[in-house]
Amino acid sequence: MGSTNTELEQKVPSNIAAPRDEENVTDSPAVKPQDELTFDTGLRAWLQVLGSFFLFFNSWGVINTWGAYQTYYESNLLSGTSSSTIAWIGSLQSFLLMLIGVVTGPLFDAGYFREMIIFANFMLPFGLMMTSLATEYWQLILAQGICVGLGAGCLFVPSVAILPQYFREKRGFANGLAASGSSIGGVVYPIMFDQLQKQVGFAWATRTIGFLCFGTIFISLSCMRLRIPPKEKRKLYQLSAFKEPGYCLFTAAMFFGFLGFYNFLFYVQSFAIDTGIVDANLGFYLLSMLNAASTFGRIGPNFIADHTGPLNMLTPAVTITSILAFVWISVHTVPGIIVLAVFYGFFSGGFVSMPPVVMAYMTPDVRDLGTRLGQVFATTSIALLIGTPIGGAILSKTGSYLGVQLFTGCCLIASAVLFASLRVVRSGPHLIYKT
Repeated sequence: MGSTNTELEQKVPSNIAAPRDEENVTDSPAVKPQDELTFDTGLRAWLQVLGSFFLFFNSWGVINTWGAYQTYYESNLLSGTSSSTIAWIGSLQSFLLMLIGVVTGPLFDAGYFREMIIFANFMLPFGLMMTSLATEYWQLILAQGICVGLGAGCLFVPSVAILPQYFREKRGFANGLAASGSSIGGVVYPIMFDQLQKQVGFAWATRTIGFLCFGTIFISLSCMRLRIPPKEKRKLYQLSAFKEPGYCLFTAAMFFGFLGFYNFLFYVQSFAIDTGIVDANLGFYLLSMLNAASTFGRIGPNFIADHTGPLNMLTPAVTITSILAFVWISVHTVPGIIVLAVFYGFFSGGFVSMPPVVMAYMTPDVRDLGTRLGQVFATTSIALLIGTPIGGAILSKTGSYLGVQLFTGCCLIASAVLFASLRVVRSGPHLIYKT
């Protein structure tokens, strides 16, 4: 092979420039093989980060707005309905966002990236517009639970699966910048809803969020392009991945992590208010503080992960997050709860943003990344659906937040142990190993 390549190189005139990989790489019939593409540079590559930022902004960013809606529904629109019943709307959103990955992943691998974004740019604003007209619980389930959940789900897998097509050495940093969109959305959208519903009412506050979703998703649609076309017709699943011990450990770690993770986000606000640590006004801004800190937690650790290996950053991030969940038990002061929320946001930012980067490194062919991620997210969706209701059931049964705090911490520490086991499986017992 070596002599053949040398002969071919000698036959190519030196004055002929190599074709630019940045121009029409998906439209030309002679697309370069993946190994010949340039990575980590160029305006087009960083435009994908911008587009992914807004996909995160309108998927998890909108989902993270649920706390503000729950508070409004409990005191106004659904005042006669129990909090746990109302919470199923938010759980359904998160569940569908992850579950639909089992379909959107293979669709991404099959080349239907733009079609999914177009669908989401209709479905997500449509769901919010219908939410603004809803007056009954079942209408909110259909509009906010199902329509918004499906729309957000069509944005999530594309937002993480497209970046490995453009980045290698800076993959973690690029993903961290994009994933910060969900944190910033989690700050902007709840405050926007809270302030607007006081000034112009619930209906127009929700419609305004819908208009903003439409405009920002359109930015993504205008600047994002697939770079590596599909090789062949894709299947909806790749069950052979579950024969790999590393893939199974990764999936289990994600399941247990998300089984407990959102209990802190759902209940820290009510914990702080019910126990008299803060008033309702400061309690509302606890999640905004958490999401603001999460922005830095997604960018900083992801940048370091490019030099140390993503799994070497993900495992400590989950471990520290689990420790903070146990620290939650002993926090009873205003400074303490604020510091806890900020620290939890920062370290959990690494936990929620780095798994796609780890999976990209674990996937032999980047063309299979969407399918493999979709299977993981489908499994994780079950944890998202049942995790916070389990926390709510514990709270209702015991009348104390201690059970919720222990459940959150135990789930996260189980996830940390599984991620540590995955690291050993991939690299052995070496302390310094980029993996």
